[in-house]
Amino acid sequence: MSASGVSANSPAKAIARALRQEIVTGAIAPGQVLRQDALAKRFQASRMPVREALQALGREGLVELRPHRGAVVTPLDPDDFREISEMRAVLEPLALRLAIPEISDRQIARAAVLLDGAERAGREAFTAGNRAFHMALVSPCARPRLLAQIEELNRLAERYLHLAAVRLDYAERSHHEHRALLDAMRARDLANAPRLLEQHIFTASTRMLESLSPVP
Repeated sequence: MSASGVSANSPAKAIARALRQEIVTGAIAPGQVLRQDALAKRFQASRMPVREALQALGREGLVELRPHRGAVVTPLDPDDFREISEMRAVLEPLALRLAIPEISDRQIARAAVLLDGAERAGREAFTAGNRAFHMALVSPCARPRLLAQIEELNRLAERYLHLAAVRLDYAERSHHEHRALLDAMRARDLANAPRLLEQHIFTASTRMLESLSPVP
């Protein structure tokens, strides 16, 4: 069973994964109504896996379930993103401090491969590569509850970070900051690496919040 409450190999999982990607990239816009019958026809499935998929997306905060109306894609909310970023800026540096004494050269090399792939993939795949890189660095902390919370926060941030990559052309700067962080991890720099990670999270947050703020 996945964190979303849907079996990893079920039709509901596949439907949820496809819809999640479209919501994150903006192909399905905030405020759009997702009706079970239309989705069942699109995915050639019964209403049951569609309902399970929408419930999973509801638990992730990507849709709001409304009786007799299906599901509605939740809006992009600056206050929501601010809170997500504030939590990430506390929890991820904590996990990184715990990970540094444990991380192996092989694990750092894997993070480097993930970063190389993210840089080649371009903006459309930015969020998935970003999350994979972050999780690769903090996972050696071996704190399952902490890591589960961090991964959930990264998933919640993806809609905003994708928008930053597209609207603000942020991906290149993010990759540059990732390179500096990776160098600090190679040096096992317990003082500098968590600081770089915290700054990296807040830099993205600040730029995205400025973009979301209404023009006076």
